[in-house]
Amino acid sequence: MLRSPGDSVGTSSRAADIRLALLLTYITLGWMTVEGAASLLLGWASKSLLLEAFGIDSVIELFSAGVLLWRLRIEASGGATSEHVDLIERRAARLVGYSLYVLVAYVVLNSGYGLFIAKRITDTHESAWGILIGVVAKIGMPILAAYKLKVAARLNSRALRADAIESISCGYLSIVLIVGLAATRLLGWWWLDSVAVLALIPFLIKEARAAIRGECCD
Repeated sequence: MLRSPGDSVGTSSRAADIRLALLLTYITLGWMTVEGAASLLLGWASKSLLLEAFGIDSVIELFSAGVLLWRLRIEASGGATSEHVDLIERRAARLVGYSLYVLVAYVVLNSGYGLFIAKRITDTHESAWGILIGVVAKIGMPILAAYKLKVAARLNSRALRADAIESISCGYLSIVLIVGLAATRLLGWWWLDSVAVLALIPFLIKEARAAIRGECCD
């Protein structure tokens, strides 16, 4: 069967969008590797639960981007049917959703431990670098997410849209990180870090629920 010129143009356009999606995913992988490692190291050094939770969220986003990379490379190779790609997307979304619930449990348990058992006191000198991490994420993540959403719409990819929502959530969480660390540093309240981290929970639960159900927020 001969292909019409329109089919060739459509195939070429989709291939270009897949390449762009792959580039955005590679950027996300590199970004989350640096952000996650820096947040976890600074969180451990400063005893900041906010930074640790932000770092773990970055690790989960790294996992999500890795799964998305797998999905995109399968389509780029041309070796999978649309049904197979759709199955991969659904499985990946559920895995990411359940991992976010694990993060919620970690935040709740460590916040309670820091407040009622160990009285975890944040080293505000060390955590000041965490504010810089938050500022970079607040500026960069919405830009990266906007490109992902545009490409996801053209590809009609739920997986890429879900990954874009992860980036948007990271931008929102960075605001909590900046405000929480800045307030702890300025006011000197040892308990503020453990309380502020609880503000992450509604975002995380909403994102986890949507991922498991296969939904994407606008």
